[in-house]
Amino acid sequence: MTRRGLVIGATTPIGAAIVAALAADGCRVAGVSLEDDRVAGLDLRLSADCSDPAAATAAVDRVAAEFGGLDVLVTAAGRMPLVPAHRTSDSQWREALSNTLDTVFFPVRAALPHLVASGAGAIVAVSSVNTLVAAPWAAAYTAAKGGVDALVRQLAVEYAHRGVRVNAVAPGMVGGEKLPDASTGYPLGRTIRAEEVADAVAFLAGPRASAITGVVLPVDGGLSVLSPAVVGRADLQGRLRAD
Repeated sequence: MTRRGLVIGATTPIGAAIVAALAADGCRVAGVSLEDDRVAGLDLRLSADCSDPAAATAAVDRVAAEFGGLDVLVTAAGRMPLVPAHRTSDSQWREALSNTLDTVFFPVRAALPHLVASGAGAIVAVSSVNTLVAAPWAAAYTAAKGGVDALVRQLAVEYAHRGVRVNAVAPGMVGGEKLPDASTGYPLGRTIRAEEVADAVAFLAGPRASAITGVVLPVDGGLSVLSPAVVGRADLQGRLRAD
């Protein structure tokens, strides 16, 4: 039977790549986003603010009704206000949590009955390497993504016996090719492509990952395992590239 998938945040670069990856795996794919932009590979496109509980529920239920059920939910929405913690306004804090954590929980809550009914449901959240290694000016975003990671583990435990697997991917910087020194600290020598994140999502959402649940998988070119001492020392940087 053809699997049925829903991607929240389908118009982001990562979201659009996930749509393409799921479609290439033979899924029927619906996409939900704030914008009504066209995304290749979608069988159904909806515009909704999934930080709103009623809107998220309505979008999920409509997709399940149109597709006759739901097998895969991917959450890829988020917002990153870049500001020091002491200058973070109330609205910036709430915006980060609303657009990054609420847009996971509300669609997940609405989708769980459909995913349980499918008999082999899968949820994959797009988290961030920021939950593993800290970066300046990202307190609200990092707190929200940390909540996503904790939620993934909690849901994985609660719903495993009901046939639903819950995982996340934690990307490094995507699309940093044009930024000076963006690849510093990445053992691969480059930042990450959206398609690489999407391939990891498609794997975790698919039958080949049938024994994997509760995992936050870094897709970060080794950034999260590199000692910070290496970044600041030319001699150690040289060893990374030595034969």
